[in-house]
Amino acid sequence: MTSDQTRPVVLIAEELSPATVEALGPDFEVRHCDGADRAALLAALPDADAVLIRSATMIDAEALGVARRLKVVARAGVGLDNVDVPAATQAGVMVVNAPQSNIISAAELAVGLLIATARNIAPASAALRAGQWKRSKYSGVELSDKVLGVVGLGRIGVLVAQRLSAFGMRVIAYDPYVQPARAAQIGVRMVTLDELLAESDFITVHLPKTSETVGLIGDAALHKVKPTVRIINAARGGIVDETALASALTDGRVAGAGLDVYAKEPCTDSPLFAFEQVVAVPHLGASTDEAQEKAGVAVARSVRLALAGELVPDAVNVQGGVIAEDVRPGLPLAERLGRIFTALAGGVVSRIDVEVRGEIAAHDVSVLELAALKGVFADIVEESVSYVNAPLLAKERGIEVALTTSEESPDHRNLLTVRGTLNDGSVVSVSGTLVGPRRVEKLVEVDGFDVDLVPSEHMAFFRYHDRPGIVGAVGRLLGDAAINIAGMQVSRDARGGHALMALTVDSAVPPTVLAGIVEIIGAHSGRAVDLES
Repeated sequence: MTSDQTRPVVLIAEELSPATVEALGPDFEVRHCDGADRAALLAALPDADAVLIRSATMIDAEALGVARRLKVVARAGVGLDNVDVPAATQAGVMVVNAPQSNIISAAELAVGLLIATARNIAPASAALRAGQWKRSKYSGVELSDKVLGVVGLGRIGVLVAQRLSAFGMRVIAYDPYVQPARAAQIGVRMVTLDELLAESDFITVHLPKTSETVGLIGDAALHKVKPTVRIINAARGGIVDETALASALTDGRVAGAGLDVYAKEPCTDSPLFAFEQVVAVPHLGASTDEAQEKAGVAVARSVRLALAGELVPDAVNVQGGVIAEDVRPGLPLAERLGRIFTALAGGVVSRIDVEVRGEIAAHDVSVLELAALKGVFADIVEESVSYVNAPLLAKERGIEVALTTSEESPDHRNLLTVRGTLNDGSVVSVSGTLVGPRRVEKLVEVDGFDVDLVPSEHMAFFRYHDRPGIVGAVGRLLGDAAINIAGMQVSRDARGGHALMALTVDSAVPPTVLAGIVEIIGAHSGRAVDLES
């Protein structure tokens, strides 16, 4: 056997920068194939310990099935649409990406689109190339003293705000998960979405795509804007409703738009492409030499860590590394509790406490704090969240984070709790545990109410005053919306006192249905949780 055959095989399935191979180092046998050629990919995978891809290679259940030695799939970029993460998890294959590689490139593209729409650069250039000199037709507007509305003040949103502040723009932002005082430190004033729509001369979107954000800038929103507004979406397709935007442009209710992303991609045919005042590019957010090199180097480092059996901070599913075997099963639960916590909180918090109780607390459980924070931010920021940037996201938002441990746990062998204090002083909490030899996840507490519920992809929680008829009313309203209830529990602090209803359902509860239930049953609050994405 040659020395090459004893080394782990790293398969590079797409063109990556030379720095990527250099970052892998000499410890691996590096092979290449064309990942877009399905037959070539499937032939090369059986010997691979790791595969590095970009966007053209599909790693699905079939590919994972033939990759018998595969330990890690590394996507040199942010998105993971071409990787079947659940199938990889089932196969015990780690999936990593490069969540921080493109944030500067994405921010700069948003700025470029905004400037292009303000000055009609694209149609003026096209006219000139066609032999037409139309200076007066393509007169634009200055950015100085205009109001920029940033929808989503995550890391990319902040970078855009900082860059456009230098143009003399006044920046406002909508993000229910950002402290106003923290935003003020970078010269941004926090407002409601309706205020942003009404005041902005330019609107730029920087949100993750979730059930709550899809269509956020839709027909209703586009009836609240200035007719001179220009809208930029370089975040995720579908957050800006493309049909509604086309109607607003036709009616003169919106002056222009800059688009990098679309509800369905690749997109080569859209009514929006017919408008001269729309600058449309084919998802170029991460398409810079620098971003591609950063992504390749980052995932190469992750591959080295994964194949060495060390902790991989940028892993999105299976966690490797030196984590105690008793701690490792708690990582998915901690992340899930973080996501449920965020949905229950529904807005900004000033402090997050992660509490670990029971036998597990005898180990180093600091990774559970990171997992919980990863879940907390997963659905509220545009960029991918990892163990590396989750604490930074908390710090940037002025959120104090603390981990407490105790080996005492009276009711459960092990108990994880994520508890947060909101700005008004109220507290939101959710606790979970793992039960039985299969370590099934269970929710056991929500906001101080005892529950016993296996979490599902779609859940809903209602707080209300205990009285007859509520259970039937909620069931009827969900039935009218064709939403099937899989499980329901009601917990109360006293007869006729405060009550919590927790439901698992087979499909997502739309915001309109949720609001209708809250109104009809007179609930203090209603929150939907969607963990499907």
